[in-house]
Amino acid sequence: MRYDLKSREEVEDFIRNEVLTAPEAIEILGITRARMSQLIKQGKITPVKKLDKVSLFLRADVEEKRKELVALREKYQPYNSANEDE
Repeated sequence: MRYDLKSREEVEDFIRNEVLTAPEAIEILGITRARMSQLIKQGKITPVKKLDKVSLFLRADVEEKRKELVALREKYQPYNSANEDE
């Protein structure tokens, strides 16, 4: 994936909107911190940058993983989806 950012303003806007911290990614994914750590260790989601205790993720990667997790939940926990419709 390549981004064509021509100005500092475009870069700042990109970072604000498309780069997520681990807590933001966890909220979007609907998982716990422990589960997020597990996904990272298993290589199922990869931070674009990791500094000490801060991990940064691309929104596109997180959204893709969210779709995957939703599909798995529907497959293995169909009773939860049925209750949400009621």
